[in-house]
Amino acid sequence: MEKRRHANIPIFIPHLGCPNDCVFCNQRTISGHLDFDPSKVVCEIETALSTLGDRKAEIAFFGGSFTGIDRDLMVSLLDTAQRYVDSGRVTGIRMSTRPDYIDSEIIDILSHYTVSAVELGIQSTDDRVLAACRRGHDTEASIKACRMLTDAGVDLVGQMMIGLPKATPESEVKTAEDICAFGAVAARVYPTVVFRGTALCRMAKEKAYTPLSDADAVTRSADVLDVFDRNGVGILRVGLCSSENLSSDKEVCGGANHPAIGELAMSELFFRRISKALGDEKKPRNVILSVAPGAVSKAVGQKKSNLSRLFEALGVRVEKVREDSELTGYNVKIQEL
Repeated sequence: MEKRRHANIPIFIPHLGCPNDCVFCNQRTISGHLDFDPSKVVCEIETALSTLGDRKAEIAFFGGSFTGIDRDLMVSLLDTAQRYVDSGRVTGIRMSTRPDYIDSEIIDILSHYTVSAVELGIQSTDDRVLAACRRGHDTEASIKACRMLTDAGVDLVGQMMIGLPKATPESEVKTAEDICAFGAVAARVYPTVVFRGTALCRMAKEKAYTPLSDADAVTRSADVLDVFDRNGVGILRVGLCSSENLSSDKEVCGGANHPAIGELAMSELFFRRISKALGDEKKPRNVILSVAPGAVSKAVGQKKSNLSRLFEALGVRVEKVREDSELTGYNVKIQEL
C-alpha cells in the first residue's frame, strides 16, 4: 500500500552531480526545473512550511544525484537543512542519489547530519539492463551502496523502474526481491515514461525499443508490488508525480504515462489477492470483503472495475467492502453470506 509516513519538502537539483546520460533520463523535464539557484532554497523551505500546518516534514533533496554534486554545495545545503532540524521545524533530511555515489567519504559526511533516509536509484539488478540503459554502474555497486547505508543506520529506499530496455517481468521481480534483501524499508516503482530529447525516445522511433503500454505497466508493476508487500516493504509511490509537462505530447513521446498508473497497479494486486482468497471455483455467491484501513477504493477499483471483474470471472457479488484494522497491505478477508 502507498505509505504516507511523512511529508517531503522537495528541493529539486535537476541533473546536478550526474555526468551520466542514462537512455531514459531527462531530469529537467521530470522535475520541471531547468536550473538550480541555491539562494532560493530557504525561501522554498519557508514557503512549504507555511502550508504544512502541524504536519511533520522532512527536507528532501531530489532530482539529481545529491551525493555527487560539488562537495561545498552539498555541505552548504546539508547545513541549511540541519538548521531546520535543530530548530524542530522539520524532522530530518532525505535525498536521492545513485549507487555509485555512495562511498566511505559520503557516509562520513552524512553521519554529521540528521539524514533519515537515502533513496537509491537502483532501477534494476540485471547487469544486461543496466548496460542497455547506459547506467554507468553494475549491480555490485548497488549491493555495496545498500550495505554501507544500512550499516550506517540510514533508512534505505530502493527505487526501481519497470519496462527498461532488455528488462523482463522476471528480471523486474528479481530486482524487487533484491531490493528487499538489500534491507530497504520502502520503495518507489517507476514504469518507464519515454521523454523527448532522450536516447530512449530515439530508440523507440528507430524500433529498437518498445515502450510500455499502460496495460503492461499495470500488470508488471503489480508483480513487483506483490513482492514488496509480502516482504513488508512499503511503497512510497508508483509512477511519476502528475504535472502538466508529464502529460504533454511536447515532453512525452511514449510509455506508461497514465495519470493514475499507481492506483491501477494497486487495484490489480488487490484483484489478484481477492481472487486467490475466493478460490478458483466459479459459482454464484454473495460476500463481504474486508481490507486494510484506507484501502477500500483500491480494492474496489476505478469505476468499481474489480467488483465487475469478480462477478464476471467467479460469479461473486461483493455486497460490501469494509475496513478491518487488523489487516495490512493487500491482505483481505472474505465473509460469505
